[in-house]
Amino acid sequence: MNMQTDKTSLAGAGATATVADIKRILQLIPHRYPMLMVDRVIDMHLDSKAVGIKNVSINEPFFQGHFPTEPVMPGVLIVEAMAQTAAVLVMTSLGGEAEGKLVYFMSIDGVRFRRPVVPGDRLELHVEKVQSRANVWKFSGKGIVEGKVAAEATFAAMIR
Repeated sequence: MNMQTDKTSLAGAGATATVADIKRILQLIPHRYPMLMVDRVIDMHLDSKAVGIKNVSINEPFFQGHFPTEPVMPGVLIVEAMAQTAAVLVMTSLGGEAEGKLVYFMSIDGVRFRRPVVPGDRLELHVEKVQSRANVWKFSGKGIVEGKVAAEATFAAMIR
C-alpha cells in the first residue's frame, strides 16, 4: 500500500489522521541529508498534532564527533527533529495555501534533555499545536524513546 498521504477517519471523532512517508516529507519541507531528521509521520491530526519518527542509525554523520567512543544524538538535533515534524504538520494543514512557503524557527523555550538518544533508538517526535496567529505557530514537543521522554521543548515557527 502506498502511504504517501493516507487519510483515515477516526471512529466517532470526526477528525482526520494523516500519514506522510519520506517521499511526501521531501515534498513538504526543504531539508535534505544530512539535516533531514524525520523519516515518517505516522499520526497527523490536521491543525492540531502529529507524531514523527526518526530511526537513529550509527551512520548519522554527527556520530563521528558526538562522541566517537560513546555515540549520543545531539540534543539540538532532537529539537530540530521536533520542529521538522511540526513543519510537516503545518504544511499539510495549510494545503495549497502553503505552496512556495517555508517554516522558520522563531523561538525555543523550556528545553529539557532527560535521557540520551543513541544508535538503534526509534525516536518518536510528538508535537502539539499550542496556538497559531496569522503566520506564527507555537508548539509543545517531546522526543520519546521506548515510552520514556528523552527531550521536551516549546517552540515557535513562522511561515513565510
